[in-house]
Amino acid sequence: MTGKHKLLGEILLNRAAITGEQLESALRDKDHGRERLGECLVRMGVLSWDLLTDCLAEQIGVPRADLSERLADPALLSRCPKDFLEKQVVVPLGIEEGELWIAISDPLDVHTVDDLQMLLQHPARICLASEEEIRDCLHRSYEQEDSLDRVVSDMSESDLELVVEVEEEVSNLQEMANEAPIIRLVNAIIAQAVKERATDIHIESYEREVLVRYRVDGLLYDVNRLPKRLQAPIISRVKIMSDLNIAERRLPQDGGIKLRASDREIDMRVSTVPTMFGESVVMRILDRCLIMLSLEEIGFPKRVYQQWLDLITMPHGIILVTGPTGSGKTTTLYGSLNKIKSEEQKIITVEDPIEYQLDGINQIQVNPKIGLTFSNALRSLLRQDPDIMMVGEIRDRETADIAVQSALTGHLVLSTLHTNDAPGAVTRLLDMNIENFLVASSVIGVMAQRLVRKICVQCKTSMDTPIETLATLGIATADAPKSVFQGVGCDECNHGYFGRTGIYELLVMNEQLRNLILENPSADVIRRAAVDSGMLTLAMDGWLKVKNGVTSLEELLRIARSTIAMEE
Repeated sequence: MTGKHKLLGEILLNRAAITGEQLESALRDKDHGRERLGECLVRMGVLSWDLLTDCLAEQIGVPRADLSERLADPALLSRCPKDFLEKQVVVPLGIEEGELWIAISDPLDVHTVDDLQMLLQHPARICLASEEEIRDCLHRSYEQEDSLDRVVSDMSESDLELVVEVEEEVSNLQEMANEAPIIRLVNAIIAQAVKERATDIHIESYEREVLVRYRVDGLLYDVNRLPKRLQAPIISRVKIMSDLNIAERRLPQDGGIKLRASDREIDMRVSTVPTMFGESVVMRILDRCLIMLSLEEIGFPKRVYQQWLDLITMPHGIILVTGPTGSGKTTTLYGSLNKIKSEEQKIITVEDPIEYQLDGINQIQVNPKIGLTFSNALRSLLRQDPDIMMVGEIRDRETADIAVQSALTGHLVLSTLHTNDAPGAVTRLLDMNIENFLVASSVIGVMAQRLVRKICVQCKTSMDTPIETLATLGIATADAPKSVFQGVGCDECNHGYFGRTGIYELLVMNEQLRNLILENPSADVIRRAAVDSGMLTLAMDGWLKVKNGVTSLEELLRIARSTIAMEE
């Protein structure tokens, strides 16, 4: 600072940014410490960082940087330690006419400017931006730098030549899988999947290419088509990360990866299978933030929520959650256990696999290779004096028998079945040759569920209700609203949808249904009786969510055609 510069306080007063009293107060306050005047005014809440940066730029006569749509120069970014840039809050923007332009928040930080000049071998010119603007620019720049498209486009032909045919020696495969370009490529595939909220990554081998696909909100989307020569090192890299045998390419393998992405701990289940043109890899992303939702957040209708709470607080009985793979059963069960756990009760689970660790709950991992099956684990579990048991899935009669006996001897048992609807779970137990009277006396409730995509709130728009679609679904048109909602698609969403919610069908056992089960009824007979008793079907709950603008009629139709028996 030299004498020709205006004082910061003078500039602020000229701009009417602060009052004289506020300036005097800040000058007195800052004298008690090492704080600068601008920092003091911001702390006092009378000045924003953005306006302070404007005034500082005017004071020392340097440009005010507009970083709203600007990124760091990729070539310069790659030569600077990320930790250094983030700690010093500085970003290299580019080189113009032989000078290095950098955006910095502290104009007096000459040491950082000198360090960058030496590191990048160019004289530096500074422009000012707030800390928030610089951090946002760095975040966007690194995000762009690590994007899958960017990584693939940056890979040179020499990088591609690293790859060889499938029958290459294992030592060569391991060496190539540990090469920097392949590591960066696989990291980019995973990072982009997490960013796009994918639940699964598919890496599929075809005759002339490798296809990368993500499953987002339940549907698969093509992400990138990679050269065939990248197939071997990519799959080998995934195997190394998953602690799998990279030499075994003829048999399926299963493994896991634990990593940190976007400041979140991510667990991944990895499966490889041999196909005609090489191995296919599927990585299931287990994001604790996505699955550990409370019961209040998963989309229960108010009445169903209260009925479910009543069921999971019962002292004994069997509660079943049904639906296909990927319908949110684990989220419902984990949310239920978190809701009812207490110091007074012991809760034990038997799972295959354990997807997430639950605090205060004992969890057992099934391992059939050593004889630890669901049924064997359940027998041992009963000797552990549990109050509540959660069985990952009832797969056979033996497991069903033990679950029934546990419920009849004073335990609350939660488990899952793969059936299309709630009444189907009752008939499935009967098909397993469980006695009618045992099913009637032990089962206290069955929840069937599906996941539907939610309309993006950013691009939601109304449309006339398509009467022909209602007719396809078997929905009466008399009470249908004149319009329903849909998403048109925007930068924030995935084809008009963002996230998913559940639709539910809760069968609560009553005396009429118990007597009916003794007569060995069909699922349709049980359904009619349950609806007469007030059960809200999957179709009914789905239609309510359409009318409330949560999901679209097209989404309900997509689910309905494949899995839901719609009601007239």
